[in-house]
Amino acid sequence: MRKAMIAALMLALVPGSAQAMSVAEFLAKANALKARGILAMGSPDIKLLRTEMEGVSTAYHADLDAARKAGRAPHSCPPPKGKAKIGGKELMAEFEAIPAAQRGMSVKSAFYAMMKKRFPC
Repeated sequence: MRKAMIAALMLALVPGSAQAMSVAEFLAKANALKARGILAMGSPDIKLLRTEMEGVSTAYHADLDAARKAGRAPHSCPPPKGKAKIGGKELMAEFEAIPAAQRGMSVKSAFYAMMKKRFPC
């Protein structure tokens, strides 16, 4: 019983950003912000979504660099960092194209799949 309580407490202390956000969660938050219009500017969800995408992008580029350094073929072959501009509308369209039954996948997995489709080697 004591171990279960300690485990529950430890899970409660883990920040939300340590858990992977699903595509469904991302879309729900993004669509809620879009519905609020200008009133969404003060919402903490804007920073949450931005931070999520920055983390995914950083991990993506780190994985590409690690594969190249290890002599493995990279996951995908995008143009140099900063050259491939993917806007919010494009990202949302890609995520919304994912069937509802598959939206439980992480934002990271969806982003990697999108990059592989857009920039195959």
